[in-house]
Amino acid sequence: MNQFIYVLKLVPKLVNPDNWSEVENNIVGEHFQYLQSAEKNGTLILAGRTDMMNEDTFGIAIFQVATEEAAKEFMENDPAVKKGVMNATLFPYKVALFNSNWKQNA
Repeated sequence: MNQFIYVLKLVPKLVNPDNWSEVENNIVGEHFQYLQSAEKNGTLILAGRTDMMNEDTFGIAIFQVATEEAAKEFMENDPAVKKGVMNATLFPYKVALFNSNWKQNA
């Protein structure tokens, strides 16, 4: 399996929280469910986002699939990308270190 990362950026109009509607919120919910499903089936390694809301805000998804074509398909099928809430850029990636003792704060 090969590892990849895609970097997600909100479309410019959604950087302003006043421009969000229930539609965008629902799509982001679908996006989260998509990544949760990928984590459960062993595709997703890690996903997260910056904790701010401005033009520098971004998210990442690190995952593993067999080919670059499969990676592009995985990224493009992310509901946030597919439905135009976020733009994504794909890169080949390799996890070098991983803290197996890390636990997310509740």
